[in-house]
Amino acid sequence: MEFVINNNISYDIMKCLVASLEAKDIYTGGHSSRVASMIFDLCKKLNLPSYQISIIYIAAQLHDIGKIGIPDYILNKKDSLTKDEWDKIKSHPEIGYSILIRSNKLKNIAKLVLHHHERWDGKGYPHGLKEEEIPLGSRIIAICDTIDAMTSNRPYRDRFTFKECYDEIIRNRGIQFDPFLVDSIGDLWTKWEKYLMENIM
Repeated sequence: MEFVINNNISYDIMKCLVASLEAKDIYTGGHSSRVASMIFDLCKKLNLPSYQISIIYIAAQLHDIGKIGIPDYILNKKDSLTKDEWDKIKSHPEIGYSILIRSNKLKNIAKLVLHHHERWDGKGYPHGLKEEEIPLGSRIIAICDTIDAMTSNRPYRDRFTFKECYDEIIRNRGIQFDPFLVDSIGDLWTKWEKYLMENIM
């Protein structure tokens, strides 16, 4: 990547945490790397400063680290989740936050991980933040996370076509996602389609 990781953040810590998650869930590791790659593209297009890009990029790599605390049978379940199982899945941002906040060097990253499932309309979790109450990095992660998730095979469903994914993101502009960020993707859609088709599991 064309930026320097903030000196106060250990890149080695990130790699170790990602490796620990991949040991539990291989899908999640590949997913996080693809999300981070898309996020780098979008952050550059937004002309964010390098230090901010580095924080958001690392948060993207670690956004699902809380799934370490979710039982394997739930993560890999092929049938519909029960309410209790879904509640456990929804706890992963808070679990991730509780892991990362233990390091003073990862506090800014922990905050972005905590809020990456908030929605623009306030109907997300864990805190129901809305619009610009949600940290910018979390809003960026939310879009790229959803794009990769929709275009990936999951235990419980086949992947969406890229056109179906695109239509869903546009449909949720200003509802689930920050409308400015959705509009900012622009010509990156073409690049991401090619990238995901080449790297998806």
